[in-house]
Amino acid sequence: MKTHKFFKNWLLILPLLMLNISCKKEASAAAPTSLELVANISDDGSGRVDFVAKANNAERYLFSFGQGTNESIRSNDGKAYTIYAESGTYTVKVIAYAGDKSTEITKQITVDKNEVIDNAGYISPESYPGMTLVWRDEFNGSALDTQFWNFEEGNGTEGWGNWELQYYRKENTKVHNGYLTITAKKESFGGKEYTSSRLTTEAKKDFLYGRIEMRAKLPKGQGIWPAFWALGANIRTTPWPFSGEIDIMEMVGGGPGKDNTLHGTVHYEDGGHKYVGGSTTLPSGDFYDKFHVFSIVWTASSIKWYLDNIEFYTFDTTGANKDEFRRPYFLLLNLAVGGNWPGSPNASTVFPQKYIVDYVRVFQ
Repeated sequence: MKTHKFFKNWLLILPLLMLNISCKKEASAAAPTSLELVANISDDGSGRVDFVAKANNAERYLFSFGQGTNESIRSNDGKAYTIYAESGTYTVKVIAYAGDKSTEITKQITVDKNEVIDNAGYISPESYPGMTLVWRDEFNGSALDTQFWNFEEGNGTEGWGNWELQYYRKENTKVHNGYLTITAKKESFGGKEYTSSRLTTEAKKDFLYGRIEMRAKLPKGQGIWPAFWALGANIRTTPWPFSGEIDIMEMVGGGPGKDNTLHGTVHYEDGGHKYVGGSTTLPSGDFYDKFHVFSIVWTASSIKWYLDNIEFYTFDTTGANKDEFRRPYFLLLNLAVGGNWPGSPNASTVFPQKYIVDYVRVFQ
């Protein structure tokens, strides 16, 4: 049977027409929208990070992991992973495609491969004459003990009263191998350019008098501000500074004269906000180099500050105008970035920065 010439030509042309229609359809597809990227960073020290990208109308994704190479991975389902060889902060980019249209975003991630922490430095005794160890946290678990500690999250009011630049998050706290680590990161979150953590024992543990101490290795750099301090347990009903504040340890980073200087201060109300304190400077090195022990010995008549069991400042708490210091206080640990005192980070400030705590102990 003969096939009519018209039908022969149509059979030849039809595939071309369908291909053309398909190409036009693909070319006219709308660009993906609402692109999101989630990074799940392994905490086992392997350096593995699993990524999940999702966008409306996306047909495929292309991941670049910010490892200094041009290597990219294509994914049809938006899932990909990589293993980072070193700790650090990386900028990851993902591109979502729909036909010949695309949308892309970038995200900074910080990978911590759990390097072994050098435990060198001063170690305090576990007993003192005339005192008993009444509370301790040695951070021997795998997570922060929430029967002792609270997370304070957010950016506070006026940057926690100091115009600080960080957003406090739970995710910046880790307990691993016997240490508590608070990490300050340069990453955008909650309208802030940096993240960190702030912990308190409010309503869980408060103390009146005794020896309170912490063993820690401090971060460093311009704009970096670690602290170990205490606030009056009545602060919710008696506003600061009437409630009182005892700063056991503060360090404002920024090079020689700062990264190696410890400050101890009290704040109270005496016809207005009043604060006084003292400081001491290491004879060599920085607080970043090794562990030190930061302590106060607090009685009904005085507060004395110690660095590695060497006294460097005393404050007389007697008198009716200082009754804030004859009431219970709770403890705080935090790592601030920026603020009125340290100023902002600059180009020399390296991120991430870590505040590593070996233990907190209270003797009475």
